[in-house]
Amino acid sequence: MRKTLLLATIFTFLMTFPSALTAQDFGGLDKSPMDAAAYPKSNRETSKKIKVYYSRPQLNGRSLSELTPNDKVWRTGANEATEITFFEDMKMGDQDVPAGTYSLYTIPGSKEWTIILNKDTNVWGAYSYNEGNDFARLKVPVTKGGNSLEAFSITFDDSGTMHMGWDTMRVAVPFSE
Repeated sequence: MRKTLLLATIFTFLMTFPSALTAQDFGGLDKSPMDAAAYPKSNRETSKKIKVYYSRPQLNGRSLSELTPNDKVWRTGANEATEITFFEDMKMGDQDVPAGTYSLYTIPGSKEWTIILNKDTNVWGAYSYNEGNDFARLKVPVTKGGNSLEAFSITFDDSGTMHMGWDTMRVAVPFSE
């Protein structure tokens, strides 16, 4: 009798609260997983100067020109617009950038990319991009790397230059103190 009552209680609970059946289900990996790059690069360095949060889209047999069309504002990754945080005042090229968080947009081109720091944050893609909120822009040359990168990637070198790469395209964005 006790077993029957216990089973009936459990059954009633599960039917009343079906979310209890799936409360611990975790989804698989995102197709464009989120990543971060920081300067200085060392994992042991706790006082970062710059940190970039971005999602890493994959080529998956598609062309780079299809994913990053020339002369159109791109979110610089996938999903939410890429965000870059400066923990102290820095320079992008010769432009002063006060400490803070900005969206990082780009305008790809075959010979150069325009790098854009925009005041709008916490936005999805480039759908609500507002040029009027651009804080700084810098044109940088495009170079070709030796190996093809399947996933869009961002890293920093020891001087603070941010490197972006995808397929064989490479772009270097100079940051300094």
